[in-house]
Amino acid sequence: MSNPATPPSKIRILHVDDHAVIRKGLTTAASDAQDMEVVAAVENGRDAVEAYRTHRPDVVVVDLRLHGLGGIETIQALREEFKTARILIFSSFAKGEEVFRAMRAGAAGFVLKDMPLERLLEGIRAVHRGDQYMPIEIAARVGERLLAQLSPREIDILHLLARGLSNKEIAAALGVVEGTVKIHITSIFNKLGVSDRTQALIEAVKRGIVQIE
Repeated sequence: MSNPATPPSKIRILHVDDHAVIRKGLTTAASDAQDMEVVAAVENGRDAVEAYRTHRPDVVVVDLRLHGLGGIETIQALREEFKTARILIFSSFAKGEEVFRAMRAGAAGFVLKDMPLERLLEGIRAVHRGDQYMPIEIAARVGERLLAQLSPREIDILHLLARGLSNKEIAAALGVVEGTVKIHITSIFNKLGVSDRTQALIEAVKRGIVQIE
């Protein structure tokens, strides 16, 4: 007689939010989802770090606006002590600058509180798999932030890269020397956090900076 199959392990969640109703809501939703559970729910960043030490959760769901240690600072503190912490932002606030800073601090995804509950559960599962979760509405805001960060000339070069032009062809199109194009491309790579042209174009398309026909 074969042994019954071992049930799959649940995604263990640490929830950080200073509103008790929100904490209770996620606990209930996770329980109903059956493939996840909230192992700890705390109201501030300092308690979050302590709870992570105790429970070692699979995913941290954190609000951006917290009393005391803010959401960005909480992400930074968690990632500093726990390099592999997987963090999903769940917030009512999502200005481009805030989203950009949260992702740069180490968050892997972002969900707005006014989105359908299923989007939050999708985000938790995606982050748990090691993926990023960025709904198109949020990605557009990050795109706006990146547009502000990139210079007009760098945006021009990204568009020419999207057309498949070489450095020499881009230089001719812009009326500059090839060395200047290389400097701009290096700057683009640094700002987008990528290491080659293909990655730069993927990131630019994903953030809505350029479109490829």
